[in-house]
Amino acid sequence: MTDGRKPGIGTWVLLGSLVVFFILFFFYPLGYVFERALWPKTHFTLVFVSSVLSNPTVRAGFGNSLALAAVTTTAAFLLCLPLAFVAARRAFAGRDLLAGLTLLPLVLPPFVGAIGMKQLLSRFGSVNLLLMHAGIIHQPMDWLGQGKFWGVVVLQVLHLYPIMYLNLVAALSGVDQSLEEAARNMGASPIRTFFKVTLPMAAPGVFAGGVIVFIWALTDLGTPLVFEYKEVLSVQIFDRITDMEENPEGYALVLWVLLLTTLGFVTARYLFGRKRNAVSSKGGQMGVRPKLTRWGLVGTYSLFAVVLMLSVLPHLAVILTSFRQEWFMSVVPQKLTLVHYHDALAHHLTVSSIRNSLVLASAATMLDALLGVAIAYVLARVRFKGAALLDTVTMLPLALPGIVMAFGFLGAFGDTMIDPRKNPMVLLVIAYAVRRLPYMVRSAYAGFSQVDENLEDAARNLGASSWRTMWRVTLPLVALSIVAGGILAFAFAMMEVSDSLILALHEQYYPITKAIYMLLGRLRDGSELACALGVWAMAFLATALLLAHRLLGRRMGELFRA
Repeated sequence: MTDGRKPGIGTWVLLGSLVVFFILFFFYPLGYVFERALWPKTHFTLVFVSSVLSNPTVRAGFGNSLALAAVTTTAAFLLCLPLAFVAARRAFAGRDLLAGLTLLPLVLPPFVGAIGMKQLLSRFGSVNLLLMHAGIIHQPMDWLGQGKFWGVVVLQVLHLYPIMYLNLVAALSGVDQSLEEAARNMGASPIRTFFKVTLPMAAPGVFAGGVIVFIWALTDLGTPLVFEYKEVLSVQIFDRITDMEENPEGYALVLWVLLLTTLGFVTARYLFGRKRNAVSSKGGQMGVRPKLTRWGLVGTYSLFAVVLMLSVLPHLAVILTSFRQEWFMSVVPQKLTLVHYHDALAHHLTVSSIRNSLVLASAATMLDALLGVAIAYVLARVRFKGAALLDTVTMLPLALPGIVMAFGFLGAFGDTMIDPRKNPMVLLVIAYAVRRLPYMVRSAYAGFSQVDENLEDAARNLGASSWRTMWRVTLPLVALSIVAGGILAFAFAMMEVSDSLILALHEQYYPITKAIYMLLGRLRDGSELACALGVWAMAFLATALLLAHRLLGRRMGELFRA
């Protein structure tokens, strides 16, 4: 493919193919959004872009979304900081196990957790009953009325804090401890050293993870939909899909979201990217982690236990709802049944949606493997001037909300051979693949970075061609990293929400997340059937994430940073 130093013909062909792919399925849909928002008819105008902000409802949604993202990111940071510091800087039994357990919240899409939490937070749900029995309140609180904002915040924090945790652990582990020792030798207290030396040095990694949490919280569609919290941008965009061809307001809203998320991503990349590389290259002198004292161990276990207990509440709510036969005016169901699992698996939507999701996720993962490994190899082995640009463009999907991509696809490819209104399968595969491509690139790049180039040079010196060297030497050595990236890409594609809700318009093409959302409309047992499918999703994602963490270890944090 390449001589390992300078780009050859094969590399230029590969780069050309990547350019075509990104132009067609990344920049073209985004460009279509710009065109429809700024050139709705025949001339350039900022009327629609500015008018949406003059609409009080949209303006309120704008403010609520920003507040939601800011509160979620701040709360996730404060929740994770003590956990990450102990995990990165102290040695204690069970550290790796606890690190794996912190990933559990990622196994449940937040909108599925919201289904179960509605039962716990209802007027006479478990939370109000517990508080009333304890004498803390005397009347049920309206958690699902005026408190919808905080309900969404809680769900998002409990779902997204592992991303912040992974980045904090990686950032704190990369800080050179000799600088901290120098500060303490000059008389600084441990707390002053942490806030004046450690945290500023770790800031690039913290910001990189915080940007991802902020963007995901800002553009989350499923949770507000389930909580019926319509005063946010994502739901307002979703509600404008039906008249997107006649009314450019939807495109104007998408444009605002795109500008916000891209600004955050670019800031993280260029303001902190170089500093992060400098810290990791000069730092990383971890030394020997001191062991925790007995009371320190008790405090650490207690802290992790409290956070993990809170984080599994949505999971527990989904499980209990999936089994409930009778649940009224009690903290837990009075009667349990397995009938919802039977009905869920027997429902015509379920069978076809599972099949569709397996096909879509498999195809998207294969596309990610093909593109991701090629991009990672070029970035790791080839020196050319556009490497930094290629890396940035490849990582952009992390900052691109699914609702933006789906809206662009729906408009840009209408009335074409791959019109999603007729058959969305091709575009769903591409949308899934584009959004999860960074996972594969980061994972494969980590593998290539650990393989000594001298091994490849030795194979070529013995007469092996570049392709034979790649297949017989390089790929076997990075196979575990590629498998880990593929597992994550497949698992998250299976549970993708925004693309599935927007692009899958006909029942026969519903992925599993769209089927779960549609089952909620059943008046008698919709929540129970949706939660039964959610339990299946939890088991699947838990296995995938724990396996990926087993293969990648602390490097897994690299997959969730801007």
